[in-house]
Amino acid sequence: MAGGRMKLELTRVLQGSGRLGVLRELGRTGQHSLELPACLLYTHFGTVPHLTQDTLHTLSSLPSATQVTLSNVAEHQEVLEDFMNGFGKFAGLHDTVLYCSLHDPATVCPPGYTTNKTVSVWGSGGRIELTAAKFMALQKIVQPDWYQSMADGETWQVNTSRKRVRKSVDRTLAHLDECLLLHQQSQELEGVSVFGVVEGGDILEERQRSARETAKRPVAGFCLDGLQSGSMDQPLRTQLIAAVTKELPEDKPRLLQGVGRPDEVLACVEAGVDIFEGFFPFQVTERGCALCFNYDISLDPERAGRAAPTVLELEEEKDAAGETPQNGDITCAAQTQMTSFEMDLKDKRYRDDFGPLVEGCGCYCCKTHQRAYLHHLLVTNELLAGVLLMIHNLAHYQGFFNALRKAMATDKLDLLQMRVLRDTGRQKGKNEADK
Repeated sequence: MAGGRMKLELTRVLQGSGRLGVLRELGRTGQHSLELPACLLYTHFGTVPHLTQDTLHTLSSLPSATQVTLSNVAEHQEVLEDFMNGFGKFAGLHDTVLYCSLHDPATVCPPGYTTNKTVSVWGSGGRIELTAAKFMALQKIVQPDWYQSMADGETWQVNTSRKRVRKSVDRTLAHLDECLLLHQQSQELEGVSVFGVVEGGDILEERQRSARETAKRPVAGFCLDGLQSGSMDQPLRTQLIAAVTKELPEDKPRLLQGVGRPDEVLACVEAGVDIFEGFFPFQVTERGCALCFNYDISLDPERAGRAAPTVLELEEEKDAAGETPQNGDITCAAQTQMTSFEMDLKDKRYRDDFGPLVEGCGCYCCKTHQRAYLHHLLVTNELLAGVLLMIHNLAHYQGFFNALRKAMATDKLDLLQMRVLRDTGRQKGKNEADK
């Protein structure tokens, strides 16, 4: 059995399939748990970008599960083989659950390199081709607590043919069967959980077939792939996820790959997603931006409205300057474009702005520094800019997930959606009126 020991306990299932619960008995000793809906801690080769381990652990409410990717690890196979004690100890990732995914969600992989027997990952030294045997050899070296199976995930691109989508589903199922067989023969992977990957592009029938067939295998949970930001618009994504989750067992978690924008997270949670990859704060940091959207669902109207003017003010300033703010439109570059949930601190308007990034935010950056200082660090290319922005963006994003779980528990999900989406909806309405 490759299901590992993790157990899903659902406390509430909301109308529309949103699930609130806890994933228990994580890790080989079963000492960890993860509150759902959850966000994983995103890393490059085991390190949260811009942050040392000491700085990272000054943040509160960090998720108990950390994501590493084979795209980062594969090129260091020999070093890890010599170390022999697993990637967690190698990278100093103590007291956390290690999840190993195939690709880095913040990096777009070049298409056209999968075959019937192999998939490719891309490290700093270029392409590395993986057979099932090499993929599983890497898992034995990494020694994760859970990992996703090999998959042909190249059908997220627009206008992929039905024949190609069908082939990706067949290949992914064949990869899963081979990985499960090798997993069950491995003493090193005893107690490790495997997530099967659901493919199918934008074709409903193939999505359903992939989900049904994957659910027949002895997996601990499911990765929903090919639904990344930029691959399709949100209504279609929601429709496909809702159709897939109907085919999946209720007692196993669903992890969605490549989606991190707050508006998309809310829609996908309602469709039945439990776990998200935590790459979005990193992308925002790399743009020199700070997350500033409002997720306060307290009843105190003064407190509830405190963060909102930040975004509204930003949008109004952009309109006045004649710029076109991002409105959530899907494009191929959607993962690299600034969104309406963040402010661009490189903009000269912040040169003399001595307020915190977000009024009322309790993170170290907001309590000790001003927007003007962050602007100065960014325009002078100081490394401290990335450190401070990552501290804030990580704290803000985790705060959003805490608010999401609280809203689901207290019947305030509609209020949370109104808070988070007010600026996106406002801009979309403006654009439609302009047409």
